Amino acid sequence: MKAIVNGKIIKENSIIYDGAILFNEKIVDIVKFKDINYSDVDEVIDAKGNYISPGFIDLHIHGSGGKDTMDGKVDSIKTISNTIAKRGVTAFLPTTMTVSKEEIYKALDIIKKCMNIELEGAKVLGCHLEGPFINENYKGAQRADYILKPSYDFIKDYKDVIKIITLAPEKDENFEFIRKVKNNTDIILSIGHSNATYEEAMESIDEGISHGTHTFNAMTPLHHRKPGIVGAIFNSDIYSELIADKIHVHEAIFTPLIKLKGKDKVILITDSMRAGCMKDGKWDLGGQNVTVKDGSARLEDGTLAGSILTLDKAVKNVFENTDIKIWEAVSMVTKNPAKDINIYNKKGSLSIGKDSDIIVFDEKFNVNCTIVEGRIVFKI
Repeated sequence: MKAIVNGKIIKENSIIYDGAILFNEKIVDIVKFKDINYSDVDEVIDAKGNYISPGFIDLHIHGSGGKDTMDGKVDSIKTISNTIAKRGVTAFLPTTMTVSKEEIYKALDIIKKCMNIELEGAKVLGCHLEGPFINENYKGAQRADYILKPSYDFIKDYKDVIKIITLAPEKDENFEFIRKVKNNTDIILSIGHSNATYEEAMESIDEGISHGTHTFNAMTPLHHRKPGIVGAIFNSDIYSELIADKIHVHEAIFTPLIKLKGKDKVILITDSMRAGCMKDGKWDLGGQNVTVKDGSARLEDGTLAGSILTLDKAVKNVFENTDIKIWEAVSMVTKNPAKDINIYNKKGSLSIGKDSDIIVFDEKFNVNCTIVEGRIVFKI
């Protein structure tokens, strides 16, 4: 059994200042530091006064470390896993693009394989299928020539792999796809890359949409006479993704979004592409040329093409630009995503019996140690 000591333990609604976490693959106990029985402990990790936090969960990430989900290679997923673990991510959903059916299926097969092997970094929980069921008017950096109407047959063989599907519900005739997915799978349905009206969006939420993909981006905006998808997200209890890089969404919007949605309904994501944690320069996303410069990734026409954000930076940006508590900011990358995809019984908080997904970060949100299901995968 291992023990992590001398840190500020971030719980769901508070901080424990004098505690220690005892763990194997699962969290065994959280005790007072003075009450540790060292005869039962094989290894002691000194947090050195820093924060001890649940591991971060990224529900929307295309790539990092020079690799992309659509490479269709185990080694690429491993590289992404190792790279983001250094930024505090202990679990993630590799995210696809709107490309050919063959490329998507290849990526899904690789993701399924990676779900069942032990990686050296963050754990693969499944896939976020972003497209091909989107609207060309809000395709963003997606490929228009591969857009399809929502089809249950397209996804039925991957119900055990896909955890989230981003779609444009106005393209789903009579919401047949939404109903079939809701009635036959545990997949979360998310509205995004959509030209839906407010009325269409609200009806789709009534039918089964429970998640909003990168809120504000690639969707009909809020207007006082046409509330659009943003208005529907505000006026419902669905989860709301946020790319908090201060480029996709201005930091002044963080506070009103959190106030409108509630702290338990906002999920920070990166939407990172392969240039994440790499140098500026020329890259690609879904077969399209991307230029990374000054913190943003853009297609040749200037369209934002994912991000190069990391989840530790996202938490830092939200914490520094709002008045929320540190445990509330952390919950947006731990508890909230875990509850959204129904894994809160296993992950998302530092609780006895849950997976030992634990990280240590300092006052500037620099990650010093990452533990995935009891294994130390990164340590400074």
